[in-house]
Amino acid sequence: MRHIKTYYKEDYEAPDQSFVIEGPVSRKDLEKFSYDAGLDAFRPPKEQFEAIREIADLEEGRIIIAREGSHIVGYVTFLHPDPMERWSDGKLPYIMELGAVEVSFDYRSFGLGKRMLQLAMLDDYMENYITITTEYYWHWDLKNSGLDVYEYKDLMIRLMAASGFEVFQTNDPEITGHPANTLMARIGKNITDDQLMEFDKIRFKNRFFF
Repeated sequence: MRHIKTYYKEDYEAPDQSFVIEGPVSRKDLEKFSYDAGLDAFRPPKEQFEAIREIADLEEGRIIIAREGSHIVGYVTFLHPDPMERWSDGKLPYIMELGAVEVSFDYRSFGLGKRMLQLAMLDDYMENYITITTEYYWHWDLKNSGLDVYEYKDLMIRLMAASGFEVFQTNDPEITGHPANTLMARIGKNITDDQLMEFDKIRFKNRFFF
């Protein structure tokens, strides 16, 4: 499956601050910018910035960024699911994973996460994918948000729903291990019934019917 990426850009004027939302961006593009030290939800900022650049190098990898001038303050990543996860079963080329959405703490009042996701879905080629996101409570910034896990779950569902994601059931132990964990997916308009059935088989792996 050939991965066609169409670049989009939005100039976003917020009160007293201006941002650029753009992507998918390449490694070469990313290396022009600095990376905010507050982007540390998954690993130390320097290591995470390198991880993002590596994703940008992948054929299917998509990086959407939010920046203030030449300073990256938020990002979204898309790539094929990790080979160690059930979502990669069959290596289905039309399964894409929203790997991460992160906005630096000082910039979370501007709706940048929502804008990055919406910009990502402007690309018509995303209609060829079932894009999944696995929301695990241990990745959430509960401390700084002041929310409990269920309030944060509702927040994430609303954020994803604004870009066409819906909640899907699954028997994946990592999802079912805690009631706040959630599987969501955006079903592209070009996805066939057969492709959707294959996704259903992955969602309910090893389920037996009697």
